[in-house]
Amino acid sequence: MSTLAHVYRARQRIAGRICRTPLVASPALARMVGAPVYLKLETVHPTGSFKLRGATNALVALAEQGVKRVVTASTGNHGRALAYAARALGMEATVCLSALVPQNKVDAIAALGARVVIVGNGQDDAQAEALRLAREQGGVCVPPFDDPLVIAGQATIGLEILEALPDVATIVVPLSGGGLFSGIALAAKGIQPQVRMIGATMERGAAMHASLAAGKPVSVDEAKTLADSLGGGIGLDNRHTFMLTRALIDRVLLLDEAAIARGIVHAYREERLVVEGAAAVGMAAALERMLSAERGALVIIVSGCNIDIELHRRLIGAA
Repeated sequence: MSTLAHVYRARQRIAGRICRTPLVASPALARMVGAPVYLKLETVHPTGSFKLRGATNALVALAEQGVKRVVTASTGNHGRALAYAARALGMEATVCLSALVPQNKVDAIAALGARVVIVGNGQDDAQAEALRLAREQGGVCVPPFDDPLVIAGQATIGLEILEALPDVATIVVPLSGGGLFSGIALAAKGIQPQVRMIGATMERGAAMHASLAAGKPVSVDEAKTLADSLGGGIGLDNRHTFMLTRALIDRVLLLDEAAIARGIVHAYREERLVVEGAAAVGMAAALERMLSAERGALVIIVSGCNIDIELHRRLIGAA
């Protein structure tokens, strides 16, 4: 199980490979929330999302053990991060994706030299194929979220937030498989237990939300959504992120597709940011006045910028 000590070890492991990301004020969102609002810009990584932290931590640790081949399943961003980290470390990488993954993310993974396998119509299908390939062809399977090394890598975001903004009262995190959420919550609450941790996700196919409501990991039908990076199940045999998320989460917010679209548009027009739907859910929650009761400084995690540019243009043009 991941601990705060593992988080500090992860920061040492990824030092020099991962940049410290900006924390910038958002006056526009602060007016809506009634408290200071800051955006943690994980969009600045070379792969365009926070996933590079967890993938790098996991692969550096595996490289230290002599591992040369890795396999994963992904909704896009983890696969891209794994491909990038593998290339930097001289490893072979195979990334299994479902047919729901946008083509721009598929192309970006292939461009980094990874072998891409398209299988099935959901994350569970891709995960099953990744496990099969690792078993039959060799290599270590690196999960996209339910892994202590991945969780600890994502948790370094929490360390950076607390160091830059010690008086933070609330952190809003995109919620999917729980690697990002549980990592940040582990670090933040481990240092400052009173910090409120809020998960924001889409209404369509929110697996972690459904699992929290059921009290155990459950399957959901994966649906097409603007927040495609938040899609997929958490795994019925989830070993880490469900338990951590259940223990550390204070509130879950559900956003419909129209609200997510407004979040993307706001990011572009008011914050001068191009973001994907998964990264817009926190800003969307502020725009929908779901965060107006919060007190004290609030940080919103802006998790990635890997949106299909034609989709982005259509959303901006239609607003």
